Amino acid sequence: MANQKEIRDPIHNFIRLDPSEIKALDSAPFQRLRNIHQLALTYLLYPGATHRRFEHSLGVMELAGRVYDVVTDQSNVKHDSVKDVIPYDLIKYWRRTLRMAALCHDLGHLPFSHAAESHLLPDGWDHERLTMQFIRSDEMKPIWDSLKVNPEDVAKLAVGPEHYKERSFSDWEAILSEIIAGGAFGVDRIDYLLRDSYHIGAAYGRFDHYRLIDTLRILPREYRSSEQEPGSLEPTLGVEEGGLHSAEALLLARYFMFSQVYCHHVRRIYDIHLMDFLQAWLPGGQFSTCAEDLLMITDNEVTSGLLAAARDVSHPAHVHARRVVGREHFRLLYQRNPVDQDTNLRSSQRIFDAARDRFGDSEVRYDSYRQKSGGLDFPVLVKDKRIMSSLSLSDTLARVPLVAVDYVFVSLGCRKKADIWLKENRKEIIASKGDEDE
Repeated sequence: MANQKEIRDPIHNFIRLDPSEIKALDSAPFQRLRNIHQLALTYLLYPGATHRRFEHSLGVMELAGRVYDVVTDQSNVKHDSVKDVIPYDLIKYWRRTLRMAALCHDLGHLPFSHAAESHLLPDGWDHERLTMQFIRSDEMKPIWDSLKVNPEDVAKLAVGPEHYKERSFSDWEAILSEIIAGGAFGVDRIDYLLRDSYHIGAAYGRFDHYRLIDTLRILPREYRSSEQEPGSLEPTLGVEEGGLHSAEALLLARYFMFSQVYCHHVRRIYDIHLMDFLQAWLPGGQFSTCAEDLLMITDNEVTSGLLAAARDVSHPAHVHARRVVGREHFRLLYQRNPVDQDTNLRSSQRIFDAARDRFGDSEVRYDSYRQKSGGLDFPVLVKDKRIMSSLSLSDTLARVPLVAVDYVFVSLGCRKKADIWLKENRKEIIASKGDEDE
């Protein structure tokens, strides 16, 4: 196409936009993402992790278009119940709307992405609500008018049913939203696993996404072993049987990236120090929810504030800033241990409580994370044309563990004596009972 813009990308080779779509790329809300790190302060641990939400969002748009083309190809519609779901008379409209929703799905991220979101927005606000605010903004309205797409359709698909409450989702809209952020095959996840793995220099996040996408199908959620069983005709994304191993590889990639990268203890403590800094540095301890204000604050402004506070001993956020800038972060004292858990399921909490009593609240930090979902349950079209549950066909999908971490950190000044103290008292502390155990 004449004037089509091609953007070179290390993950997808080329990302292409037509002239009308470039207007969305050039908008201030999207250009802001050039200055929002994808992985917050992870570059302090993995030096290559300097990529931004900007290129990730372009990648999500590219993959969303690829998946759309595959699942709407009439030769890939394998079940009669699905044929009426796809509105072929509006096929071009929904492709553009999906691509724009994918491009804009991260517009509302705060500086340093998820690391800055927790506790730093008023009640009822999150980055999805901020994303909808940007999509509906006066600046974006002329863009949607020129593209001839409804901004409410873009907002719906960008944030999904969990966050968009104004209108219910049709089966078709639910499928399109699932393409972006679905629990099984969302292209948001596909891109961040591949991109994060590439930039940190680890192979954990790589898998055959080409094969996976080529085998994606819209299928009824009817898990049955015979034609007599009723099952559910609700449409969802699934795969042909030949893509099952690629789906397994996706889940394993997710597990290893979470356990080895996203939940790495140094990365997690930097998030805690950054949040402590922002609460002391931001007016009122929170970010503004005004779109105009958010356009003016990115990682650049926060980094400038960190450097200034770290150099000024009188600054109220000096201590927190110095821990980030000077790499004086708290060190790991204790982490979740299966053997200790056999003795006491709350062993990490016991260690944290005892450490606070011994060294003081200001010298100890606790961090806990539990992955929300494990095995991916999706329909699989097997060779004899039956539709089966992925969990009934794959032991791998059924057995990949959930990532769960508990960390207790102590300040640099306490580290040596805390290590000795824990070595001498660990068994007794873990065996003790707290008030909640009584």
